This record gives sequence, structure tokens and C-alpha cells, in this order.
Amino acid sequence: MSTNPRGLESQFAGFDLLATMVAVIQPDGECLFANAAFENVMRLSRRAVVHGNLYDWLVDASHLREAVAGVARNAYSSSRFDAHLRRNPQHQQRNEEPLPVQVIVSQIEGQALVLVELIENEQQMRQDREERTLDQVQATKELVRNLAHEIKNPLGGIRGAAQLLAMELQGTELWDELAEYTQVIVHEADRLQSLVDRLLAPHRRAQVVVDVNIHEVCERVRALVLAEFPRGLAIVRDYDTSLPDFRGDREQLIQAVLNIVQNAALALQPRIAVGDACITLRTRVARQVTIGKQRWRLALELHVEDNGPGVPAEIRDRIFFPLVSGRDGGSGLGLTLAQTIAQQHQGMIDCESEPGRTDFRITLPLP
Repeated sequence: MSTNPRGLESQFAGFDLLATMVAVIQPDGECLFANAAFENVMRLSRRAVVHGNLYDWLVDASHLREAVAGVARNAYSSSRFDAHLRRNPQHQQRNEEPLPVQVIVSQIEGQALVLVELIENEQQMRQDREERTLDQVQATKELVRNLAHEIKNPLGGIRGAAQLLAMELQGTELWDELAEYTQVIVHEADRLQSLVDRLLAPHRRAQVVVDVNIHEVCERVRALVLAEFPRGLAIVRDYDTSLPDFRGDREQLIQAVLNIVQNAALALQPRIAVGDACITLRTRVARQVTIGKQRWRLALELHVEDNGPGVPAEIRDRIFFPLVSGRDGGSGLGLTLAQTIAQQHQGMIDCESEPGRTDFRITLPLP
């Protein structure tokens, strides 16, 4: 058996199609092959992963050492246990928690090598949550569309009747007394009409599909938000410039990202006042991604991360529902529209939030 890296990559290339992390190691722990999922989680290139030692990547490697030794000497064919994986042992981030994983150690028939599979304990839960979110958003979208259409017709009648009533009252002794009431009716009807139009906006406008560079989208949004908040807010760029262009509606995507970044900026207003507010726009490539039960070989991830107070716990599971807002005066439509736009591009948006850190991740498939 050759341990030539190119030979191993060719032999084990099928593992790149798996969503779980897979590594092929020698009994001493040296990694000879790691699949694409392993690269993504470790945030390292395959070249950096290969020839590292898997024992160094676990918080406590004692169980792994025992399992690998047992499998290598044919004491048993496989072993399964729970462990904690350091995401990047070479450059461990200060506040980053180790990843809880289930480890499966197996023999490779006819070879003096060991196969190690690591399954995120949260992976299945996250996939289930994403599927529920997509189903809920789809159901809510249909409900909103139907409800908005049902509201529009009587709303137009109410506004028209108020205008006719105002015309009849003009020049009469009742005009001074009742004019204000007719104006309130017209004003509130217009406000509701504006709300309905915003609910229907993503469904009305046909997509204008062009080649889109995600960093051009980010730069446009960055300029708009910094113009609105010129002091006290830093918007940091962390771009993977190797990301390719993709087909999409540039203006819709700008609107989706703008909604998220503006929400972050509004949540950061106390920090903006003291001058330490920060939003990070981070782009990365992801491999073997599942979005809405469909598998994509490549996808881009745009993270909008802020150092604000976090999403209130009581609405964290409902933030993409219409009319759900975490701040006074919010319409609760910005994230709903952003999620709808992402879905129209076969992608999705999810959120991780805790006090001091909120991360909205936009995932879009790449060609």
C-alpha cells in the first residue's frame, strides 16, 4: 500500500461526497488523508491537515489511542465513543468551544491503516432545525401572500369610501369637526397598504438574473450602512477572494444583506454611542452542503457577525417569521424578506446568537 498523498486522494476520493468528517490515519495518529468535510470543520486546507496528528486534535485523545491500537492489532473491527474536537489546533481561537463529536474507528481491510469518522453531535439536530425552518417559512410565505391579497381589496374600498365621505363633507358645517377623522382613515389605509406591499414585494418582482460577485454585494451594503452610521461603527472585511461569481439577482441580494446588516447596526446603537461597535462581513466556501434537502457540491457562506447584545431568547426560533421583531418600532419584515430572497436563490439564512456575538449565515449554492 503506497502512502503517496496523491495515491491516497485518488483511492479515498469518494469520502469527499460525505457530509461527515473522515480521516485515514496510521496507528501512530499521523493523518494521511482527510475529506472535504474535515477541511471545512478544521478551517484548514487539506495540505495543512495531512501529516498532522489526529491525537493532537482531540481535547482528550486517550479513548482514540486505545481504539486505534485495538483496531490496528485486530482486537476488534470498530469502536465508537464520544469526544471533543479542537476546530483548529494550530490557531485555537480564544473563545471557541471544542466541537462535541461521535468518533467511529474502523479497520481498512487489507491495509495497515485506520479509518476515523467524526460525526458532529449537533449536525443532525441542526439539519432537522434547518428543515423545520424552511418548511415553516414556506408555510408562512403562502399564508402571508393569501392574507395580503385578501386585505388589499377591502382596504382599497375603505380608503375610497373615506375619500368620498371627505368630498361630501367639504363645504358643510360638519367638515371642521369630521375632517380629521377622514384623514386618519386615509392615512391608516395607506400605512396598511404600504405594509402589504412590503409583504408581497419579493413575489411581485421578477428576478433579474446576472453574474453576481458576492464581494461587490458586500461592498455596496458596507458603503450604505457606513453612510448611515458614519461614527462609532466599524465594518470589518474578511473575504475569501477565491470565491467565484454565480448567477443571481444582484439587487435582491443587496437588499437581503442590507436588511441583515442594518438590523445588526440598529442592535449595536449602545455600542455605537461609545465607539466600539463592530460588524464583520466574512465570506467562505463550503463543500458538500445540504440546503433544503438538496445536496450541493459547493456553496458560499456569507457571515454577518456583530458584537451586539444578541437576539432575545424568546424570539430566537421565530426571527424569520413576519411581524416578529426584537426592537421597539421594528416592522418584523426585514429578516422575512431576506430569507425569502435567499430561498429564491436556492439558499437559506440561519442564525447563531449569544450575548456579545450574533452570526447570521447566508448560504447560497455555487455552480
